[in-house]
Amino acid sequence: MSGNLLRLLPALALAALLPFQALAQQASDTVAPEQASGVQAARTVTASRQMVVAANPLAAQAGIDVLRAGGNAADALIAVQTVLGLVEPQSSGIGGGAFLVWCDAASGKITTFDARETAPAEATPDLFRDSSGKPLGFFDAVVGGRSVGTPGVPRLLETVHRRYGTRPWPSLLEPAIKLAVAGFDVSPRLASAITERPELFDGQNSARAYFFDMAGAPLKAGYRLTNPAYAATLRALAMDGADAFYKGPIAARIVEAVRKHPTNPGLLSMADLANYRVKERPAVCAPYRGYEVCGMGPPSSGAIAIGQILGLIEPFDIATLGPDDPESWRLIGDATRLAFADRERYVADSDFVSIPKGLLDPAYLKDRSSLLRRPTALGDGEARAGEPPWDKAELRIDGVSAEIPSTSHFVIADAAGNVASITTSVENAFGSRQMVDGFLLNNQLTDFSFSPVKDGQNVANRVEPGKRPRSSMSPTIVLKDGKPAFALGSPGGSNIISYVTTTLIGLIDWKMDMQAAISLPHLVNRFGPYDLEKGTKAENLADDLTAQGFKVAVKDLNSGLHGIAWTPAGLVAGADPRREGVAVGD
Repeated sequence: MSGNLLRLLPALALAALLPFQALAQQASDTVAPEQASGVQAARTVTASRQMVVAANPLAAQAGIDVLRAGGNAADALIAVQTVLGLVEPQSSGIGGGAFLVWCDAASGKITTFDARETAPAEATPDLFRDSSGKPLGFFDAVVGGRSVGTPGVPRLLETVHRRYGTRPWPSLLEPAIKLAVAGFDVSPRLASAITERPELFDGQNSARAYFFDMAGAPLKAGYRLTNPAYAATLRALAMDGADAFYKGPIAARIVEAVRKHPTNPGLLSMADLANYRVKERPAVCAPYRGYEVCGMGPPSSGAIAIGQILGLIEPFDIATLGPDDPESWRLIGDATRLAFADRERYVADSDFVSIPKGLLDPAYLKDRSSLLRRPTALGDGEARAGEPPWDKAELRIDGVSAEIPSTSHFVIADAAGNVASITTSVENAFGSRQMVDGFLLNNQLTDFSFSPVKDGQNVANRVEPGKRPRSSMSPTIVLKDGKPAFALGSPGGSNIISYVTTTLIGLIDWKMDMQAAISLPHLVNRFGPYDLEKGTKAENLADDLTAQGFKVAVKDLNSGLHGIAWTPAGLVAGADPRREGVAVGD
């Protein structure tokens, strides 16, 4: 084990189930005393053979234990995800969906797996409109059964294991089962999430009984929480595979919870669950300064938007400008606005709508990049969708959908050279607040546009039966000379695209290591106003950005970036200091 390797859980067997506070204390020992751009950054983590970076120490440990037992990245991701669903349920779980970008050591190829939730067969474009035709309020749509799409995570885990896995399937579920039975300490982040909007649990009896104590108070950090129902669900999956989730008693209880919700019933059916399929899709890759930046295509907008932003700024000398020059952020901010304008108009589930073939066309991006050759910010009327080349054009109108961040990202590199970069989500914190058999159901359908028609024209991201809502989740693997150079991703709703892009610029243009790039202050501009991360050096740029013509707001921008870089010295990892994530490796 490298001398610089994060010794967060040295020689810990998962069965020992060390309390979270002890893990957190050990993690604090690795934090550098200095501030990195206003964000307290952990020291760089290195390893020579294999690495797991995940949002919770128990999940990261479960993954590295699988690798140490001879498993590969496909095996480890099953252990990581099922533990995350237990200890970080507000963000992801088997009741949600995920996107996986996979680099296969044997073939050297990158492929992607789409486990995004699907709309029920009975869904209509008016799903999120009231009786008068007006869009519902966000939380009026979220809480209950209406927002629940067909979950994709269990089928993804099985699909990837059948394709690439090497360890017995039941053994990979055992770490989460043991934790669920023996109990785990509620982490500070989970405790904080419960208290953020406690009224949203009102009337959601199973979730309230789990996340609140007998006196009705939210669970506090350090509370020892068990989940025997989740253990029973995982035992069923261990015995019968993903079919135990999509057919039979578990499926029936999911459908009952959704369709019989007393105030906000949904449309999910047994047939929707039984018919769910994970889709393998080609990666979307874009060149940038000698690298190939590869990620998830539609229904994710991530890889297209990131590729566009990088393509738009490539003609400019961002490297010389550096991260402290407001001119860097004018270029990045307006490039992001142009990419988001295209995203809102054109990008949705490509199984249902045509996507312009030329969104990443070099000539198109060169033309769009010329809009940035000016000293001031683009005006509101200038940051609009372009006219990319089509195979078959469709009349299209802009649409906006809410993406409320409650997601998780983890990356795994194994000793054989396989790489997994996976973003996984239940959408809003605690999803729909519906808990069945120990896990929460997603509210991903609220990622569709609530208004299916605008000015008489269809919105691309409208609700349709079987359709997958557009996402900003951006699991990414970057190649250099055909080999992995970086793997990364983040939670954060539609801010994910900016978080990942800025980290890539830090890595490629500003020559930072992974931890330093992840710890950069956030500056996010999607639709005009510039959001600057509170308490960081980003605030120092407020006056300059205002002088350039931007409206500026200072706010909390809570990413959860995790990444691995391949260097001549070995693997170098970073975990976002804004959350509880850690890197462990050998």
